[in-house]
Amino acid sequence: MVATVALGLLAVRGRGGGGGGLAEWSVGGRSLGTVFIWVLMAGEGYTSFSYLGAAGWGYNYGAPVMYVVAYMSCGYAIGYVVGPVLWDYARRHGLVGITDMVAHRYGRPWLGAAVAVLATVFLLPYIQLQITGMGVVVSTVTYGTVSLEWAYFIAFAVTTGFVVVSGLRGSAWVSVLKDVLVIATLAFLAVYVPLHWFGGYGELFDRLAAERPQWLTLPGAGSGEGGRGELGVAWFASTSVLNALTVVIFPTTVAGYLGARNADALRRNAILLPAYNVLLFVPMLLGMAALFVVPGLAGADSNLALFKLVVDSLPAWAVGVIGVAAALSSIVPMAVFMLVIGTMWGRSVLSLVPRWSSGERQKLASQLVVVAAGTIALVMTYTAPNTLVRLSLISYEGMAQLVPMLLLGLVWRRFTLTAAVSGLVAGVGVVCGLVFTGNDPVWGVNAGMVALGVNLAVALGVTWFGPREVGDRRPDEEVLARDPQPLRVVGTRG
Repeated sequence: MVATVALGLLAVRGRGGGGGGLAEWSVGGRSLGTVFIWVLMAGEGYTSFSYLGAAGWGYNYGAPVMYVVAYMSCGYAIGYVVGPVLWDYARRHGLVGITDMVAHRYGRPWLGAAVAVLATVFLLPYIQLQITGMGVVVSTVTYGTVSLEWAYFIAFAVTTGFVVVSGLRGSAWVSVLKDVLVIATLAFLAVYVPLHWFGGYGELFDRLAAERPQWLTLPGAGSGEGGRGELGVAWFASTSVLNALTVVIFPTTVAGYLGARNADALRRNAILLPAYNVLLFVPMLLGMAALFVVPGLAGADSNLALFKLVVDSLPAWAVGVIGVAAALSSIVPMAVFMLVIGTMWGRSVLSLVPRWSSGERQKLASQLVVVAAGTIALVMTYTAPNTLVRLSLISYEGMAQLVPMLLLGLVWRRFTLTAAVSGLVAGVGVVCGLVFTGNDPVWGVNAGMVALGVNLAVALGVTWFGPREVGDRRPDEEVLARDPQPLRVVGTRG
């Protein structure tokens, strides 16, 4: 943790000691190259869910957990096209986030503020998720010596410390340390656990096929229990598509896009990132292996399946290294979530107040909001804890409703403000109604996809049959996005 804070603070060395404007703090001055963008965006995708929730899902359900690999890989493919477009749009107009883009596209600052408030509602539980994940990890790998309460506070203090000072650049530097530890520890566990407990992968899969075959096919084991519904093919496909669309406009993903030095860095990044997904198979598989080693885990304890495999069978120093890797998998994404909430509020909400409208004031406001957001999430962790996976899915299902407003609006001039807002209200209403009444999945389909369908239908209906909006006389190149560098077709001689 000391090294983490040091790396985060050293990131601003030579850049005025953390000075510079909001763009330098929030998107790294738009100067990060392929390596830093890769580790930063990989860090956002590889969170405490990967160590805890993925293993827990593998333990409880089996095959359905593979949706994580599916949607992230598809999302990177979509990001190959969408990332450079959003990067160019933000660079041309001096924007630093999705709320900025929405406000500029529709010419309504209040809309950016409204989207910032809505996005914060969906992002705060994700910060709580990371605090909870780190607390569980630290408490477990210290054999209970560090209590959950103190571990939660350590997560908050460490992350807030370097985010406030160094912003996105600090998160990218810490991601380097995290990725080295994650790759090393998961590579070790991928070999150690099957050999130590089963004698090899052959024996492990033989036992799974013979004793737990339902874990190896959809809809998985325990489908229909705990309000999960049928996790079959329709759920798997709809969840993969929904999350692949959502991840490319997720505020933390967009922060990574906007930090890039150029569009080519994003394209190379989209090509390289799927390789990182190979690591996700390890906790998923080890979660299923834990069925035979630590049977009977239920509820939140199932999220500890991976750690219960190794805590009692490895020396304390090895457990500590694995614990640090898992803890950093909470800190890095938590840092970016806090950063984007601060940026959205500093740029799109508090900037509407005249005294906070200047550049330096916006940065100060953003830093204050970072502390406030982290504090609220910490208090929520103490007073309203919840399961890891449920919080993650709610965030994506809700954030998915911003896809038409942002992506469709940036490529279609006729898509009106009234249509965008109507679709968003309808989509958010449907997803909240379905999720909070326990109807997710609905008819076997992810509730967020059903809500997104309603969202899109309402938005298109209002666009085609509603009143035509007039008054915005800006040219198309000012309003719409473009591919900054279209793909080149290279011929061969002979």
